Amino acid sequence: MEAQDKSGGGQAHRLNAQMLGKLVIVAVLMFGFGYALVPLYQKICEITGINILTPKDAMVDGIGNTQVDKSRTITVEFDANSQGPWRFRPTVSSVQVHPGEMTQVVYEVVNTQGRSIDGQAIPSYAPQQVAAHFKKVECFCFRQQTLGPNEARQMPVVFFIDPALPKDVKTITLSYTFFEIGGPGKKAI
Repeated sequence: MEAQDKSGGGQAHRLNAQMLGKLVIVAVLMFGFGYALVPLYQKICEITGINILTPKDAMVDGIGNTQVDKSRTITVEFDANSQGPWRFRPTVSSVQVHPGEMTQVVYEVVNTQGRSIDGQAIPSYAPQQVAAHFKKVECFCFRQQTLGPNEARQMPVVFFIDPALPKDVKTITLSYTFFEIGGPGKKAI
């Protein structure tokens, strides 16, 4: 009878070892899935256009000696739209710039609520073909903004116009839409 118990115990030990092996494999797979989830989530957001922050212009980092084209003057007009409980506006309506010249303008946002709000600004350009020639070095649109209750903030945009801008373009409009992320009482994802 003892021999039968020993063989039964050996079988239980073997089954336990197999179960342990399966659990280790499941744990490793779960860890791998969790590790891959962040880039997978970012790719899904990129494809669907959800929760995307405006990236820094790739060409800006590679600026060497930018030549300013003093023979041309471009008028850059600024516009602001908001969807949320705040006031949002540029501090100047337009500036005159030369292609290649670094310029800074400031937008002002005021949270009119007694609660913190997360927001994001999305730029648009008119005419649309100038988007490839409008190079932002610094911009509040690169990341989400959190505004405290009744907070006012000055937010800079530093840019230059690529000298390769078509010669027939004399006026550019930079427009930002500033909207609330997550809605009232909800946390941004």
